[in-house]
Amino acid sequence: MRDRLGVLATAVVLGTLLTACSGGGSDEDGDGYRAAVTHDPYAVAATPLTDTDGTPYSLADDTDKPLTLVFFGYTSCPDICQVVMANIASAMTRLDDADREDVDVVFVTTDPKVDTEQHLRDYLDRFDPSFIGLTGTLDTIAAVGKPLAVYVADGEPLPSGGRDLNSHSTQITAITADDTSPLLWTQDTSSADLAADVHTLLAEEADR
Repeated sequence: MRDRLGVLATAVVLGTLLTACSGGGSDEDGDGYRAAVTHDPYAVAATPLTDTDGTPYSLADDTDKPLTLVFFGYTSCPDICQVVMANIASAMTRLDDADREDVDVVFVTTDPKVDTEQHLRDYLDRFDPSFIGLTGTLDTIAAVGKPLAVYVADGEPLPSGGRDLNSHSTQITAITADDTSPLLWTQDTSSADLAADVHTLLAEEADR
């Protein structure tokens, strides 16, 4: 694993969150979450990216469902991205039909030089054809990630293939219908815990 900067950035983010969070590992805290790290809500940038159909897509303006799960990664990532996306896909299969209808999954590439719209679509279809893929300029992607505490930088090619994992943070970000992000999950969250937390969050959103 060469995810030194990505891990460091995630550690810094989580360290900051833990000083201001309202929970995390939260069965013990009584808020009903198994693995989510809750925090003061982040605002979501309205800056549009581009989906795999070539249409502008904003994480604020175009996320109309009660919950959107967002992961920043890249298709040539040799390990973390594939594991996280597989866990998200598995978690979605654990939801009942009503919950599943209320969730979108968005993958934002951190390697737009390689991840063309078609390449993103082919990659995501292996996990779930309903998943949304977004690209744009690297500067725009980094600007969209920043208010979500997502670190994005230009990864270097590896001699063995793929790109250096120093290029992004690895959390799964929740965006709710009010265009804020109140919690996240780390890369190690299991599909079972993620599904359980999604159900809990959707129930909370329905009660608001």
